Amino acid sequence: MHNPAIFTVMGFNPTGDLGDLTFYTAANHKPVIFLKAPPTAPPTARQRFIRDRMAYHAAWWAEQTEATRDAWRRAAKAAHTRMTGYNLWQWWMWHGDRKIMGTIQRQANIDLGI
Repeated sequence: MHNPAIFTVMGFNPTGDLGDLTFYTAANHKPVIFLKAPPTAPPTARQRFIRDRMAYHAAWWAEQTEATRDAWRRAAKAAHTRMTGYNLWQWWMWHGDRKIMGTIQRQANIDLGI
């Protein structure tokens, strides 16, 4: 069901699940709300793999020192990546592209130790 654009008028950009409702913003920039549907099948092996790997990376992030996490946050911001430090960490864990990370470290003038 489409809702009135009252949310966007108020500056609220709903995205995700809230209780039994799912919110997202359509291509025409209008919010869409509908009842959340439960999954009809168990997760596939690929979905389990991705979720487990993301959880592993999240746990590894949490084990880093505050100084290390802060360096990643500052690098993401200083390099204008439009990512958080955690998002940059996840990206690095997934891709491992030293060339791109070297560019980010040079732009940010921060050594991430990779």
